Amino acid sequence: MELGWLLWGAAVLLLLHVVMQLSPSINFALRIGFYSFLCLLASALTAPVCLLVNGGRTVKNMRIIRSVVRSFKYFFGLRFEVKGLENFKVEGPAIIVSNHQSILDMMGLMEVLPDDCVQVAKKELIYAGSVGLIIYLGGVIFINRKSTTSAKMVMAEVAKSMIAENVKVWVYPEGTRNCTGDLLPFKKGAFHLAVQAQVPVIPVVYSSFTNFYDPKKKLFTSGKIKVEILPPMETKGLTSDDVSDLSDRCFHTMRETLFKLSG
Repeated sequence: MELGWLLWGAAVLLLLHVVMQLSPSINFALRIGFYSFLCLLASALTAPVCLLVNGGRTVKNMRIIRSVVRSFKYFFGLRFEVKGLENFKVEGPAIIVSNHQSILDMMGLMEVLPDDCVQVAKKELIYAGSVGLIIYLGGVIFINRKSTTSAKMVMAEVAKSMIAENVKVWVYPEGTRNCTGDLLPFKKGAFHLAVQAQVPVIPVVYSSFTNFYDPKKKLFTSGKIKVEILPPMETKGLTSDDVSDLSDRCFHTMRETLFKLSG
């Protein structure tokens, strides 16, 4: 009986493998489904650990979350090539900005995330089951993107907390996912925050995912992601009048780097 079940199991796995090779759509759906399941399962298992170790919502939980998420890449055959980690070693708080491509960005984020760094994310994510719970426990700052007034109030509080608690804040200035191989125009919130707090902006660029991940083509295979942390851009002495120039300089520097990394 046991041998029969083993044979049936092997046959099903072999059939799945063949179908995945023949149909990119099925391969894409299965891999995305597995990724979503992995996120939910890992979050559910990690949340109690965070509560036991650190007692509740705190950026210190990100160390635990980071170590768990870093294992995901092995399931999907992804490799990271990182350059410029030394640029995170600035004294005091900073704003980190990076390009935002897909749901896989979480793996890229955790691959290089420095200690004492919180992320800014859309409010809707808090309702994403165990994933919402774990990012809440990790100290993620939620903003309502539909309300400009609310977002500005949150960012003003972030500026105070960042200085008081000596933490770095990670923001996606494009505001939404963009898997085109280029950058969307930057929103100014992160740069207003940096100037208001007089802290440096550290750009982080991930190479384009399009050669291994493209939802429009139902493509999801293994691949290599190049990451470059660029030198900090100082804001000391800048005022609100300089925000647009700071944003533009950062955009062009990151875009150049994106094209270079993506070949």
